[in-house]
Amino acid sequence: MNRIVPLWKWLLLLLLAALAIAAAFHFDAVARDWVIGHTDRTAGQFMRNVSRFGDWPEHVLAGAILIAIAYGRGSKRWMRIGLTMVLACALAGIAARGVKIASGRARPSVKQELGWNGPRLSAKYNSFPSGHTAATTAFFGVLLLANRRAGLCLLPIPLLIAASRMYVAAHYLSDVVCAALLGMIIAWLCARACAISQNPDSGLVGFISG
Repeated sequence: MNRIVPLWKWLLLLLLAALAIAAAFHFDAVARDWVIGHTDRTAGQFMRNVSRFGDWPEHVLAGAILIAIAYGRGSKRWMRIGLTMVLACALAGIAARGVKIASGRARPSVKQELGWNGPRLSAKYNSFPSGHTAATTAFFGVLLLANRRAGLCLLPIPLLIAASRMYVAAHYLSDVVCAALLGMIIAWLCARACAISQNPDSGLVGFISG
């Protein structure tokens, strides 16, 4: 039986999300200046590779491998988790794509027409939010909600992908923070819709339902 979620928990989560978004926009310039001041050829190449291979096709492939392994071991639960991870990744990518086209925020690498420019199809004005970050957060977010231990062990992957998008001047701090929040919302919705069984004491799920 579903528990009634106390209103104060939702309000607290909304407050924390609002504070994170406000802080991200406030420190956009600071974060960008820090990245520019700490560029390195080796690190730059590494981050470009992370950014390149951290897109949705690699996540779908990882999900397919998980589903295949679960199928081979006869685990319907992990097959459902894998399918939900792929679904959340796809939905987050689509949602982020729609928002970035509508917002038309110029990427950090664009020197002209800074800021928000309205609907734009050009990739140069698709900064907000980060599609990579939204997709990877939704993908691993489902895993975190389904299995806290596995999710925490793999948490460095979405964090590194998000950082790489800032390092290669594709996104601002606010782009990745808002994208991460979008990804987690979609991960939570998909986990509920697909009836992913939870550990009651696992992370955000335990906090909301406890």
